[in-house]
Amino acid sequence: MDTVTRRKFLIASGVVGGTALAAGAGVYTIADILATADDPAAASAGDRTLVLVTLYGGNDGLATVIPYADDAYHDARGEMAYEASKVLHLDAHTGLNPAMTGLKAAYDRKQLAIVHGVGYPKPDRSHFRSMDIWQTANPVQPGTTGWLGRWLDRAGRDPRTAISLEPVLPPILAGASCAGAAVPLGSVTVPKSITAADLHALGSTSSGEPALQARAAACFGDLASVDKLLTDALAEDDDNDGDHDNEPATGTGGAVSTLKAQLDLVATCVEAGVMTRVFSVSMGGFDFHAGERTGQETQLKTVDTAVAGFLERMGRTENGRKVVVMVYSEFGRRVRANASDGTDHGTASNILIAGASVAGGRLIGDQPSLTDLDHGDLKYHTDFRDVYAAVLADVLGADPDPVLDGWDGRLPGLLT
Repeated sequence: MDTVTRRKFLIASGVVGGTALAAGAGVYTIADILATADDPAAASAGDRTLVLVTLYGGNDGLATVIPYADDAYHDARGEMAYEASKVLHLDAHTGLNPAMTGLKAAYDRKQLAIVHGVGYPKPDRSHFRSMDIWQTANPVQPGTTGWLGRWLDRAGRDPRTAISLEPVLPPILAGASCAGAAVPLGSVTVPKSITAADLHALGSTSSGEPALQARAAACFGDLASVDKLLTDALAEDDDNDGDHDNEPATGTGGAVSTLKAQLDLVATCVEAGVMTRVFSVSMGGFDFHAGERTGQETQLKTVDTAVAGFLERMGRTENGRKVVVMVYSEFGRRVRANASDGTDHGTASNILIAGASVAGGRLIGDQPSLTDLDHGDLKYHTDFRDVYAAVLADVLGADPDPVLDGWDGRLPGLLT
């Protein structure tokens, strides 16, 4: 099959991002990542691994980490508010959403810390603009490089040092001279006219073919092994967990593969001892302008099952105990519920940081006031760059100053 036809087929099937494949760079297979387990650099690249979980759509922080003892919360949320008896209590004032039993257990084990009121100056309520700000770490003028991409720039790293399990590389992993690798997951939907022989040809390389054509074949051929790996991993839990529906991403972003499937693959890579120091995974579907309570619980249950299960698995190995997970979204929601039992785009929210080495079992910072508001929105008190600086220094062993353009704030005491 010629290169152009193969490329068009792969792009149309959602196997890889069109720009990345057309450029012949940035797209890797799972075999490429696992091959680095034998690389000497894998053992010396650093002590810890960052797993970044992006929740696209604007996750409601007040429905995730709930100030259940605050009368202003109940006044603002009405029927959407949770009674104290329903919340998973963290202290006498604050609790987790009732769907988050696994992460509550991690908190009790002191392996989960929650940072209250995270945001940035002059917040933007556009999904895309705000996510650009978070990923580039520039609230004034989002640039063309992500904060982890700039970390890669300074380290001069192999692209496999930071990978995204999404169809295209997110801006957060794009640097000026280096970039992370996209390792897209998922299956291919093909026309009925495509035969098994055609599929085999798509995934097979030929002697002497151009490098781009060989890369396209490898990307396609790798889908079979990835799909089998994910199917086997999910089958182990089928009797106990029904939350494996493969919901598509929303228009505001998120990978097509389930969050659990992505984290299962991350776990396999970590256990194999690959050179990757940063894994970027994601989930969409948090933009609840109506009927939020039920929908939010369903989404948070999915997050809880995936992340808590991942943390439990990581606790079994030395490599896994060096993993730090950070969960964030582009903004929180308005304090007051709207007329459709939902919430509209807001500002400050929470960041969850978890792992065996995290100084957990604590709430970092104060819950922002629910009455002293900025035009109906929470006032942030922790700049997200303080969190990034701590992650860069404590998890990745990097100097935050050049990566964050001289930002000198830092969240203290992130790890034990």
